[in-house]
Amino acid sequence: MIAYLDGKLAYKDPAQAILDLHGLGYEVRISLATFSKLPAEGERAKLYTYQHIKEDGQALYGFLDPNEKALFMLLISVSGIGPGTGIVMVSSMGVGEIREAIINENVRAIQSIKGVGPKTAQRVILELKDKLRKDELLAKAGVDTVPLARQHNTKRAEALQAMVTLGFARSAAEKTLEQITQKHGPDLSIEDLIKFALKSH
Repeated sequence: MIAYLDGKLAYKDPAQAILDLHGLGYEVRISLATFSKLPAEGERAKLYTYQHIKEDGQALYGFLDPNEKALFMLLISVSGIGPGTGIVMVSSMGVGEIREAIINENVRAIQSIKGVGPKTAQRVILELKDKLRKDELLAKAGVDTVPLARQHNTKRAEALQAMVTLGFARSAAEKTLEQITQKHGPDLSIEDLIKFALKSH
C-alpha cells in the first residue's frame, strides 16, 4: 500500500491531482475538501493515499487531512460502498458533518448524498455509529487517545479491503476480524490481522 505521496503538484482539478515525484507522475483521485486546500500547481504537496486494486485496474485516492482519509477508510469498509462512492461522500459533506450524521443516526442526511440509497444509508449508520461514538468518548477523555483509535479503525478497514481483494466474502471477513481483535487486542498490525484471518479459514 502507498501510504502517502510527497512531491510537486503538477496538475489539479476538483476530481484529481497529479503529483510529480522525481519525474514520475502519480494520478490521484481527490475530494473537493482536498482540492480546495491544495497549493498552487508547481508547489509541494503531501497527500495521504489509499490504493484500490481490482481485477481491471487500480486507482489512488488522496487526502490532505489524515482524518478525512480515516473516515474514507471507515466508509468503504461498509458493504455496498466502494471508493468511488466513498470519495463522493467525503466531497458532499465535511468530515465533522458525516461523523455527526452517523452518530445522531440521521439517515436523511446520509441518504441525501448522490449514489447513496436508503438501505446503504441505514447500513452506514448501523455499522459505524458505535465505532464513531467510541472515538468521540476517547476524544473527550484525552486528545492523545484519538489518533490511536483512528489508526486502529484504519488498520482494520485496510485489512478488510485486503481480505476482500484476496477473495473473502466481506461479511465473513468482517466477522473474522472482529473475533481476532477481541482475542488478540486492537494493537495488531495490518499484516498480523490478515495472517490470523488467513489461518482461521
